[in-house]
Amino acid sequence: MKRILIIEDDLDIAELERDYLQLNGYRAEIVQDGMLGLKKAASSVYDAVVVDLMLPNKDGFEIIKEIRKNQEIPVIVVSAKVDDIDKIRGLDVGADDYLTKPFSPAELVARIKAHLKRYQRLKGPSLSLEVIQHKGLEINTASHKVFVYGKEVQLTTKEYELLLFLASNPNIVFSKEHLFDTIWDNESFGEVATVAVHIQKIRKKIETDSTNPEFIETLWGTGYRFNSM
Repeated sequence: MKRILIIEDDLDIAELERDYLQLNGYRAEIVQDGMLGLKKAASSVYDAVVVDLMLPNKDGFEIIKEIRKNQEIPVIVVSAKVDDIDKIRGLDVGADDYLTKPFSPAELVARIKAHLKRYQRLKGPSLSLEVIQHKGLEINTASHKVFVYGKEVQLTTKEYELLLFLASNPNIVFSKEHLFDTIWDNESFGEVATVAVHIQKIRKKIETDSTNPEFIETLWGTGYRFNSM
């Protein structure tokens, strides 16, 4: 049975989330304090985390950052913050999804299911190559670690998924729409423009010169291609 940690100071909302998750076969635990929630999440016994952004003692952004330092599990934000800048920031620090209050608890459950399946697929045996290498870039699909000329670089979950997909299909041009449908699967907050944002962030981490990329090429008006030549 999958275990879900709910970090939410509004008990009514937290209990609603818990009840729906339990009805769908998950074990759910509620924590109302940000610092305690982070300690619980660090125990690595949970399969996914649902977190509010406005919490006592430590906010959700900091919690997500700390989780991402050591764990690769789905993190879903449920917040009253409706501004796009907060949504983008939440995704940028490592959240996989963002739901705005008020929300449908059934939708929350559906998104958690989808993200758990996606993480399982990435970690599963379907990847035939444990290590993908192109010139100075190395992607270890077993450990989810990425190295550029021997130096490890830290990628968010979506950055890793996007880079892995492109590197697994070298020299093929993919449109932004195709990449968005493949990586985000239309289940997460976002729009096609988020692909360009993530490509830019990946380039800053793996390219020697992000303005003259060696690995991920832009074909203007067409899309992106991973260059293995």
